[in-house]
Amino acid sequence: MRPRSPGLLLLLLCGLRAEIQEEAIRAMVGSDVWLSCTYPEGNTFDLNDLYVYWQISVPGKQNTNSVVTYYLSGNSSAGHVNNHYKDRARLSLDGMKQGDFSLHLHNVTPQDEQKFNCLVFRKSLELEKILEVTVTLNVAANYSMPVVSGPSQDEELVFTCTSTNGYPWPKVYWINKTDNSLLDDALQNSTVSLNARGLYNVVSVLRIGRSPPVDVGCCIENVLLHQNLTSSQTEMFMGTKDSITEDPVDDTQDAVNPPVLSVLAVLVVAVAVAVATGWLCRRRCPDRSYAGAQAARPELELTGDSGARGCLGLQQIPSRGCLQTMRDTAC
Repeated sequence: MRPRSPGLLLLLLCGLRAEIQEEAIRAMVGSDVWLSCTYPEGNTFDLNDLYVYWQISVPGKQNTNSVVTYYLSGNSSAGHVNNHYKDRARLSLDGMKQGDFSLHLHNVTPQDEQKFNCLVFRKSLELEKILEVTVTLNVAANYSMPVVSGPSQDEELVFTCTSTNGYPWPKVYWINKTDNSLLDDALQNSTVSLNARGLYNVVSVLRIGRSPPVDVGCCIENVLLHQNLTSSQTEMFMGTKDSITEDPVDDTQDAVNPPVLSVLAVLVVAVAVAVATGWLCRRRCPDRSYAGAQAARPELELTGDSGARGCLGLQQIPSRGCLQTMRDTAC
C-alpha cells in the first residue's frame, strides 16, 4: 500500500541509514541559491522509482522535521510543505533523472539559516535510502556604513554610532583614530534590535571624558562576511567644556585676519610710493620746459650792452633749454 502522506513515509523509513554527506554554503539575503544533493556515481534514474525529500528540523521540537519540498511519483507536494517555503523551493525533474536532486531556493531570508536534509529513496530497492546530504545554509547581509553623530554638549563627550539592515549579529568597536587603538568596552553601550525584515539594526553610544584632541571612529564587524566597516569622524573638540567655542566660525576668521592685514599693508605702501613718485615727476617736469624759458627773458635785459658779456652770462644758466634760446638771440 502506498503511504498517503510524506510524514507517514518518513516515519516508516526513519530506521534506514545511508552514508551522510555534509557541506556548508553561504547566501546573501534576497539572492537565489542551489543546495547541492547529487548522487556521486552519475547514474540515471527513473522518476517513477524515486522518493525525494528536503526537510529541516523544527526549532524547539526535538526529532521533529518540517518538509521544505519533496517529490513522489504521481503526488503533488503543494499541500504538505512548510508555508515559509511555498513557491520558493523547487526541484528539477530533468536534473533528478541525471542524479541531481539539488534544491533551488528563491529569495533567501534570514529565517532560511538552517540545516537542510536531502533524502533519496528507491522503490525498486524496497525503499532503500541511496543518498543523504546535509547542507548548512549560512545567511548574511551587509550592514550600512556606520554613521557617527556628536558629541553632545554635556559634561562628557557623547558619540552615537548607527548601522542598519545587517546579518548576522554584529560586533561593535570604537576606535581612537589618533593611534588606531581600541577604546575600552566599558565606555560604550550597544543595542541591537531585529527589524521587520528579520535583519539587525545597531545603535552604539560612546561616553568619554573631555580630553585633548578627540578623533574617534565606529567599526561594525560582520564575522560571516569577514567585513569591517569603519566610519570617518573628524576631530571635534579639545580641552574643557569652558574652552569650547560656541561659534566655530569666529576661530576661522581669526586665523585668516593676519594674512589679510599683511596684504592690506603692502597695498598701502605701494599706493604711497606711487603718489610720491607722481608728485616728484610733476615738480621736475616744468623746470625742463616752461620755467627755463621764462628765466631767460630777464637775463637778456641784464646783458644787453655787451655781446660777449651776454654770452658769458648765459653759460651760467643751468637750463639747457634756456642756453639754446639765449645763444640764438644774444650771441
